[in-house]
Amino acid sequence: MTTKTPQSRKTDLRPLELDPERVTRSARPPYAIVDIGSNSVRLMVYDQLGRAPMPRFNEKSLLRLGEGLAETGRISPEGFRQAVQAVRRFRAIADAMGVTRIDATATEAMRRASNGSALAAAIAAESGLKVRILTGQEEARYATLGVISGFFRPVGLVGDMGGGSLEVAEAIDDHVGGGWVSLPLGALPVEAMLAEGVASAKRRVDDILREGLKSGLSRPVFYPVGGGWRALAKAHIESVDAPVKVVHGYELTASVARDFAQFVLRLSPARLAATPGVAARRARTLPAAAMVLDRVLKRLAPERVIFSALGLREGLIYSQLTRQEQYLDPLLEGAQLIGLPLARVPDFAPALASWTADLFPGEPHAEARLRVAACALSDIAWRDAPDLRAEESFRRILQFPFIGVSHAERVFIAAAIHARYAGRPDAPWLKPAAGLLSAAALRRALILGRAMLLAYRFSGGVPGLLATARLRLEADRVRLEVGSAARAPDSDAVAERLRLLANAMGVKRSEIVVADDTPQAPGRPAPAGKERASP
Repeated sequence: MTTKTPQSRKTDLRPLELDPERVTRSARPPYAIVDIGSNSVRLMVYDQLGRAPMPRFNEKSLLRLGEGLAETGRISPEGFRQAVQAVRRFRAIADAMGVTRIDATATEAMRRASNGSALAAAIAAESGLKVRILTGQEEARYATLGVISGFFRPVGLVGDMGGGSLEVAEAIDDHVGGGWVSLPLGALPVEAMLAEGVASAKRRVDDILREGLKSGLSRPVFYPVGGGWRALAKAHIESVDAPVKVVHGYELTASVARDFAQFVLRLSPARLAATPGVAARRARTLPAAAMVLDRVLKRLAPERVIFSALGLREGLIYSQLTRQEQYLDPLLEGAQLIGLPLARVPDFAPALASWTADLFPGEPHAEARLRVAACALSDIAWRDAPDLRAEESFRRILQFPFIGVSHAERVFIAAAIHARYAGRPDAPWLKPAAGLLSAAALRRALILGRAMLLAYRFSGGVPGLLATARLRLEADRVRLEVGSAARAPDSDAVAERLRLLANAMGVKRSEIVVADDTPQAPGRPAPAGKERASP
């Protein structure tokens, strides 16, 4: 396997603009993928073929098409029949949901089986779907593109463990490295090895990895992809009661990941089935996933492991986008696809993003994208009961299917929206998730949320009124400067929200100033005007 040196692209920043017109106009039709794997056949329906595809429907049939393949070289007659039936049913579901395009792909089992082509022909005859049987190289490439699509400019090695094989390739920011490898280390063949004993299986897995993954191949980050490894992540999340119970972006040190994999390998089948977070359908293949993860991490020696919920299917979607669409920030795309259609005035979010831009002087791009994402989500709870908005928004955002975001960044956005809905910074439900953030990050989230709360109260969520005002942040006070055309926001509610912002910033004075003209551009002195001070 050959690799390329990651390229430095520090100046290559993704755009931070929100586009309400694009995300609220008539969406693309739903799009579906039928994924015929060695262990399962799955239907995934997405809301659209886009940069941040949201799953609309997800169903799978565990058919274990690769079982016995090494001995017979063929997919069993029962598996053959069930696969045809499953795809025919999935086609009917997709048609009923209004899906206008369905792609069908197959991987290791159909690739290796002598009757794989016959199964593809039978599926086409019964369902009308043409099955694309992927090569090992294509499988590795699409899995890696899935990771590229799901994280913000990832650099590291991607391992995709399916039912029949393990593919490894390199993600380098926005493209796939030049080398790849496909190894016979899927859940089903490793399960067969484990039937002969753990020690024997370990030796055989190590031999295959030694031959396939050449020495010297190492990157600080390893991205596990595939259902078995997602199941391991879920089990670990439950075992430590992690504050964010989302697999995508779940990060462990390599040593912790190996320790847990070895722990799973020692469990009896009964204890494994009873382990919190382990689905009954995954219990059988989880030891194989644990075995391969442990040995791969030993061989590659990364520093960190970051689990990906996106893989081959999402990589296939990403590969079909234009270069311009691929370049969009996945977090901002997801945030505005969720937030703007729910907002009372979708155009207010980009105005709010511009209005809050001066809150944090010298704001790095990595923090600016979180601020803009929070602005996109800032009106998601206006239909909720007022007393529930802060808490429910916080809990929902922790679980939203965002991509391109770490767990800590997800908590930052949730904390900012909590503050936007006047949530108390000492609310008990903020813990333990808030523990993922530094004190400085928590303070930034509180300041941003309080500024958004003030903006909505002052302007009524109308971009034109927001544009008549600006915040001036001084060492001992916070000033809201308002153009005379908008008049003074003579409201105790506005003054109270300005005080909340001042408190978040650690200053005691807050003032509302009515200027003779609309506020000047940042950096220019505001004209003299009438002040209304808040005690």
